[in-house]
Amino acid sequence: MEQKEVGEARLSDYSSIISPVITEKTSMLQGKAGGTVVTFLVDRRACKYCIKEAVERIFKVEVSAVRICNKIGKVKRTRTSIGRTKQTKKAYVTLKPGFSIGIIEGV
Repeated sequence: MEQKEVGEARLSDYSSIISPVITEKTSMLQGKAGGTVVTFLVDRRACKYCIKEAVERIFKVEVSAVRICNKIGKVKRTRTSIGRTKQTKKAYVTLKPGFSIGIIEGV
């Protein structure tokens, strides 16, 4: 498998990807036949192209697709005030066959 030339990871790459998401659903997505799917919590301003480039630079893999899910914060209230929980953005990154990221292998 021929690997394309990927440059060094930049500081902006690390700021766009916040953390991996490890849940039961993401664990089941790891073993899909269409390719390995890894889920990340990302910056709300990041676009699909920025996420793809960041994952390729940081983990030295090739990405075939990126799907994004915006989660709007819920309204919570107490006796005296009304507030919201944090709004987040998740990215489901599908890797090309033959590539993997060892995030949940030891869990």
